[in-house]
Amino acid sequence: MTSDSDNVERRITLLIELEDRPGALESALRPFARHGVNLTHIESRPRQGRTFDFHVDCEGRRGDPAVDRTIAELSRTTVHVMVLDDKEVPWFPRHIAELDLVANNTLDAGGALQADHPGFSDSSYRRRRAEIDRLARRHRHGEAFPAVDYNTREAQTWGHVYRRLASLRRQYACSAYLAAFRALEAHCGFGPDAVPEGRDVSAFLEARTGFVLRPAPGLLRPRDFLNALAFRVFFATQYVRHHTVPFYTPEPDVCHELLGHAPMFADHAFADLSQEIGLASLGASDEDIERLGRCYWYSVEFGLLREGGRLKAYGAGVLSSVGELERACAGDLPDESLKPWDPESAAREPYPITELQPCYLVADSLQDAKARMRNFCESLSRPFHARYNAAAQRIWVDRAVRRRH
Repeated sequence: MTSDSDNVERRITLLIELEDRPGALESALRPFARHGVNLTHIESRPRQGRTFDFHVDCEGRRGDPAVDRTIAELSRTTVHVMVLDDKEVPWFPRHIAELDLVANNTLDAGGALQADHPGFSDSSYRRRRAEIDRLARRHRHGEAFPAVDYNTREAQTWGHVYRRLASLRRQYACSAYLAAFRALEAHCGFGPDAVPEGRDVSAFLEARTGFVLRPAPGLLRPRDFLNALAFRVFFATQYVRHHTVPFYTPEPDVCHELLGHAPMFADHAFADLSQEIGLASLGASDEDIERLGRCYWYSVEFGLLREGGRLKAYGAGVLSSVGELERACAGDLPDESLKPWDPESAAREPYPITELQPCYLVADSLQDAKARMRNFCESLSRPFHARYNAAAQRIWVDRAVRRRH
């Protein structure tokens, strides 16, 4: 497990006040090069009068000889220099192993179902849910994806959903989904007779796009769930919906995760779109988490696109739902229910969770959906810029931050 104190990506932020004259910034940057201090970010802040402020982020900390010499020289050659405190932001994971700290932060009750859940009065179903819940809660980074020995009733429920969706997905799913689904049938045992192994699906996706599945005991808090996407990790539930209503579930279940989400994570544009949302969520304000959550809803969950002049689904909430597929893609919706994919608009659009969607946002392509999402994320007032280092499984940030618990 890692912490801020042992983080090798150390940052320090300086506020440098310069005279408003030609060449002032160039002169101020020379000490960094002279003393071998690497700059990571520069941002200008104009003042009233004849000076400018520059926020400069660089590698190192006070006490490092090179940093101290740089600050001393800047103190002599600029109007003023100040070392700023680390930027305080809401806690976020810096290393993939730190997902262990948030993996059990569920919004729902796990095995102790809510009163309006179809399985609430079924004691055997609740016991079974609690068993699968414990498997996910005990899982830790680096361990094998836990296998669930699905019983006959669970396999039958999976089969009902699989068969009912088969003709609909051939008709209404986007081409990227169909191509990935065929590969999952060939390599991961996708079929109506048994629930596929999560570890096999995760390994397949990792080989394709670097995305992996991680078991989740239920619906996670939005911040924690979105943060995981920055690491190309998707929290996926393993339990099966109640058998009495196989075509409805009030929460994500293994049918939704594997028949809806998993095939799309094999597409590079879709995987990148999802990670863009995750990276933007790191250290974000509560307000921006809500905005990003709505963007996620209208793309990753309920996104549509046009292929060959027809509406096709790429969102998991549509692809895993008989009702949503028939409603969204059959061509019977009024024009006001179909809007162009625009993350800025999506961020303001409310949505129902347990009802059919009143409107859908339509992208021109998956590349279009990704590009627009990236532009929106770059427009947010972010406390820092982050990148994911896949080799180190670590988030790199461009300035000094202190994670607030």
